[in-house]
Amino acid sequence: MKTFIIACVILLGAQFANAQQIETLSFKHKSGGGNTKVGAYGTALGKLSYIDGKLAVFTGGYGGVLLNKKFLLGAGAYSLANNIYVPNYTDNRKYNLWYTGGVFEYVHNSDKLFHWSAGALVGGGGVSTRTGHNEHRDDVHARSAVFVAEPFVNVEMNVTSYLRIVAGGTYRGVFGTGSNVGISDAKLSAPGFHLGVKAGLF
Repeated sequence: MKTFIIACVILLGAQFANAQQIETLSFKHKSGGGNTKVGAYGTALGKLSYIDGKLAVFTGGYGGVLLNKKFLLGAGAYSLANNIYVPNYTDNRKYNLWYTGGVFEYVHNSDKLFHWSAGALVGGGGVSTRTGHNEHRDDVHARSAVFVAEPFVNVEMNVTSYLRIVAGGTYRGVFGTGSNVGISDAKLSAPGFHLGVKAGLF
């Protein structure tokens, strides 16, 4: 009986020790962070999508508190980074789109070298048409508030115990665009591909 108890203690200890290990690109089983119940990280992303059939580049990211190495509760924000011109105008009128909201993310097998995550941003933002000037001030011709829901899925690779590379897909659903802006919800909604970096305490 005593031998059985000792064997159980050793087995449980081995399981616990294994839980402390994070597989990374630099070290296959690097210790650190494995016993953290509450962590935090930020994710910087570049995103390729389209608006009205034209290539749209978004920059932004999300971050928050990581619970039990699986569940992120946080917030995110993105904005259109390139010029998409409004058709049928000769004054170089362009669209502007930004959005922000709360983010939930589930991370599966976070300590594995390669793993996946999935989540969604739900919030709102604004779309406008504007003309730029040399003094970096825009004339806004029309604007509208919008509601945005954006689910996403990622594939992640642990570079170190504090740094990860992220690649994934997303779908930006935009709702409630006013008719004065001259573009529909359907033309603002689109799938996308993103690439970025996560950094924090995992």
